[in-house]
Amino acid sequence: MDNQTKDVNVSQSTVAQSVKHRLPDLSKLQMFMMTFGYFGTQIAFSMQTGSMGRIFQTIGADPNNLGFFFILPPLAGMIMQPLVGYFSDKTWLPKFGRRMPYLIGGTLVSFIVMLLLPNAGSFGFGFGSAAALWFGAVTVLFMDLASNVSQQPFKMIIPDMANEKQSNSLWSMQNVWGSLGSLVAFVFPFILTVSGVANTAPRGEVPMSVKISFYASAIILALSAIFTIKNVKEYTPEEMAKYHNISKEEQNEKASIMNVLRSAPKVFWLLGIVEFFVWFAIPYMWTYSTGALAENIWHVTDPASAGYQEAGNWFGIVQAVYSVVAIIVGLFFARLTKKTRRPAYTVSLILGGIGFLMIAFGTTKLSSIVAFALFGIAWIALITIPFTILTNALDGKHDGIVLGLFNCFICIPQIVASSVSFLILPALGGSMAKMFIIAAIAFFIGGLAIWLVRDDV
Repeated sequence: MDNQTKDVNVSQSTVAQSVKHRLPDLSKLQMFMMTFGYFGTQIAFSMQTGSMGRIFQTIGADPNNLGFFFILPPLAGMIMQPLVGYFSDKTWLPKFGRRMPYLIGGTLVSFIVMLLLPNAGSFGFGFGSAAALWFGAVTVLFMDLASNVSQQPFKMIIPDMANEKQSNSLWSMQNVWGSLGSLVAFVFPFILTVSGVANTAPRGEVPMSVKISFYASAIILALSAIFTIKNVKEYTPEEMAKYHNISKEEQNEKASIMNVLRSAPKVFWLLGIVEFFVWFAIPYMWTYSTGALAENIWHVTDPASAGYQEAGNWFGIVQAVYSVVAIIVGLFFARLTKKTRRPAYTVSLILGGIGFLMIAFGTTKLSSIVAFALFGIAWIALITIPFTILTNALDGKHDGIVLGLFNCFICIPQIVASSVSFLILPALGGSMAKMFIIAAIAFFIGGLAIWLVRDDV
């Protein structure tokens, strides 16, 4: 790097820091209002991700082809999140704001799809039929499109409204509420089963415990969106220009996606390397956990068996464990600084990798509890720290689209991981448990790769 380039990067960093300090401090009530609604959004998202593998195997999907169904969601995210960022950067509706109109649309579609998804096997398509699997796949696609639209407003209002001093706390608070939402989603089927709701169903149909969980999650999602829309007051275009030191010409500038990418800070690209390895591993946790637990602890592989459905419920419990751990650790992460963020990230990802190895080889419920507790530490780190570092490097001009494009670094590795799973799973003898060895290696690399990224703000 030549001296001129260094000077430009230093200048951009200095500007970014001065701009962030122009934003006023938010009150604790404002911070609560901005983050609480993520609780409902994550209930819906976690219900989807936590149950997809179980649902598709229940309606007759070949385990070797499960990766196909997990390609659709990140593909949807790659398309929708940059578009939401691009258009919402230029949106302003006086009664609703800049980001909130997209929350309304995404929530409405998510609500409808959550009523349909658990019924994929109940419309008479037939067990393992192409019609049943395509119905499930298309429903999941729409679910993820809507989830991406409804999640992005919560992410985008942080760089819109938070100064550098408070951005770390806001990301941590948002993800603590999100983890609490995930906790509720994960324990729904278990609580319903204990309460006497059927946890088994005719071959090819999803149990009633799962269906009711989806219906309740849809209602909570709608209520949380209404709460956020009613209580979050976004900065007007005039206030945004003032607080972010943006001229009228810059505010009216219609930058193309390519121009935004060319001007993106270096941190944006380096974090993309980190995200690749981390999010290569995550789809395997979502896809193969139920099968791995059934294989190692219950010693069954038939999705129609009672043991397999028990493993599905147990997956909900251990996901609740990782959510509780993420909530607790997230409270401490709210106090991280630029000196402690990267060490905390590395340690957290290494612990998460160890947890994955315990899933691969553990044969008891206790070992699975410890494994997912370790993953909970990694989870809060990977959904908080990279976004804090990136947010502090932004200048307020095209924050929405930059965050939307950054999501591609999360989606692309998921697509790659799901695609190569068609080759990896058979090579590992069809053992879903052994897929966690691959996930662990990816976590170890991702945890070390954070040191490629400077955290100057």
